[in-house]
Amino acid sequence: MQMNPGFRSPHLILGGARSGKSRHAENLMAGIGPPCIYIATAQVLDDEMEDRVRRHKERRGTGWETIESPLSLLGTLEGLQGRQRPVLVDCLTLWLSNLLLSASGTSPEEEVAGLCEFLKEVRYPLIMVSNEVGFGIVPDNALARRFRDLAGFSNQKIAARCEAVTLVVAGIPFPLK
Repeated sequence: MQMNPGFRSPHLILGGARSGKSRHAENLMAGIGPPCIYIATAQVLDDEMEDRVRRHKERRGTGWETIESPLSLLGTLEGLQGRQRPVLVDCLTLWLSNLLLSASGTSPEEEVAGLCEFLKEVRYPLIMVSNEVGFGIVPDNALARRFRDLAGFSNQKIAARCEAVTLVVAGIPFPLK
């Protein structure tokens, strides 16, 4: 596995909706080289999401293995230890949303704590994409506020465990850490 000099992992990439964060993450992965693993946390529940997933797959092209993991992200990541392949998780915010709305019995906070512990021992190049939700207005309903708070606090905890953090705005990456 050939890595760019200076590539640090784990790496968290943050940005707003349509900021270019996924494209930036994919470009970083291209520098590491295929074969790459793409962990998709999205659930295809309607035609719009199906079209979005299709476009993402087309943009990535060949050289990617896709694993769908809308809820059990930590187990999926742990199962990849020893494979020595670069992994891209897109995205943590969808994963948190899935956890928040699921009836699995596990709290999203517990899952984030488990992910943070795993980040101390990950042995492969790992890039994670997440939405920065704190730039918007305060939502008008309790569930949306709970999600915003969960995403914000989770991003803080995960960023603290990452070797690199990048904010993407208008397609331009700004290294934060």
